[in-house]
Amino acid sequence: MSTADPTPRPTADPSAAADAARPGAALNLTLATLASVVGFWGWTVIAPLGTRYAHDLGLNAAQTGALVAMPVLVGAVGRVPVGVLTDKFGGRRLLIVILLLTAPLVLLVALAGSLKSFALLLVVGFFLGVAGTVFTAGIPFSAAWYPKSRQGFATGIFGMGMGGTALSAFLTPRLVTAFGYWPTHVIIAVLLVVMAAIVFFFMRESPTWTPVTHGSFGKLVAAAKMPVTWQLCFLYAVVFGGFVSFSTYLPTYLRDIYGFDLTAAGTRTAGFALAAVIARPIGGIIADRIGPRWVVLASLAGVAILAFVVNMQPPPEVPTGLTFLAMAAALGFGTGGVFAWVGKQAPAGTVGAVTGVVSAAGGLGGYFPPLVMGATYNAQQHSYAIGLLLLVATALLALLLAVFMGRRKAS
Repeated sequence: MSTADPTPRPTADPSAAADAARPGAALNLTLATLASVVGFWGWTVIAPLGTRYAHDLGLNAAQTGALVAMPVLVGAVGRVPVGVLTDKFGGRRLLIVILLLTAPLVLLVALAGSLKSFALLLVVGFFLGVAGTVFTAGIPFSAAWYPKSRQGFATGIFGMGMGGTALSAFLTPRLVTAFGYWPTHVIIAVLLVVMAAIVFFFMRESPTWTPVTHGSFGKLVAAAKMPVTWQLCFLYAVVFGGFVSFSTYLPTYLRDIYGFDLTAAGTRTAGFALAAVIARPIGGIIADRIGPRWVVLASLAGVAILAFVVNMQPPPEVPTGLTFLAMAAALGFGTGGVFAWVGKQAPAGTVGAVTGVVSAAGGLGGYFPPLVMGATYNAQQHSYAIGLLLLVATALLALLLAVFMGRRKAS
C-alpha cells in the first residue's frame, strides 16, 4: 500500500518568482546610486561657482553659459561608447574607471580656476564630462538586478543619483567659504576615489548579467536603427536635458533675474535638483503600474506650462520657489517615465547600447540650452524670454511625439 501523502502541496507562484528581485539587489542598487551621486557631484563642480568665475575672469553671459555647459558635452557624447562597454565589461568596472578618471580632473578644475584661465577651464571642463557617463554605466547594472516588471523602480532609484547635482549646488559654495577653493576640490577628489574603492570591494554584477563578447558595435547599430530609440532620444533630451540645463544654469539665472548671491542661488538650485531627484523614482514606479506613456505625457504638459510661467518672472520668494520646484518635479517625473519606457522597449542584450544612445541625447539636451540662454539674454530688460519660450515649444513637440508613440504601440 502506498504511504504517499495525498494532500496537495502548495506550489511556488511562478509570476511571484518572476517579479522578485535577485538576492543582493537592494545593496547593489544602493551602492550604485551612491556612486552616481558622487559622480554627478564631480560632473557639475563648475556650475555652482559659475558666478565666481564670471566675476574673477570677467566673463559675459555667453561665456558663462559655455563654461557651465562644457562638461555636459563629453558627458553626453561619451555615453554612447560607455553604454556599449557596459554591455561588454559590466557596470561595476565602468563605474570604478569613471570615478577614478574624474578625481584628477576635479583637481585640474581647481588649477585652472586658480590661474584664472578661461581657456584652460573650458578644456578641463570638456574632459570633466567623463563623469557624466556614470549614469549610462549604472542604468543597465541596476536594471539587471530586477525583473522587467520592476525595472522602472530600479532605474528610478538609481536615477536619484542625479541628486549629486543638488549636493554640488548646495555644498560646493559653502565648502569654498568654509575651507577655501583648493581644499574644496581636494575633498571632492578624495570622495571620488573612496567611492571607487567602495564599488570595487562591495559591489557585484547581477547573476543574470552576461557579458556581450562580440557584436558590440552591431548592437549599437541595431539600437540606432530602431525608430523607438530616436523617439525616446528626443523625449529624454527634453526632460533630462531640461533638468541638467536648469541645474547648471540656474545659479546664473537667479543672479541675473533676482539678484541672488552665490550661496543663495546655490541653495535654491539644490532645492530644484532635490525635487527632481525625489520625483524621478516616483515617475518610474508609477510607470510600472500604469505605463510610461501617461507619465511622460503628464511630465511634458507640466514642463510646457511651467516654462511659460517662469518666463513671466513670478516675484520672489514663494511664487518663484514654487514654480521652480514644480518644474523640477515635472522634469524628474519625466526622466523616470522615459527610462521605464526604455526598459520595456529595448531587446535583451541591447539595454546598454540603447541606454547609451538615449542618455547621450539627454546629455546633449542639457548642453545646448545654457548656450542658448547665454546668447539670447537681454541684459537691458533682464529677460531670458527667447530661451524659455523655445523650451515651451520644444516640450509641446515632445508631447505630440509621445501621443503619437502611444497610439502606434501600447505602453
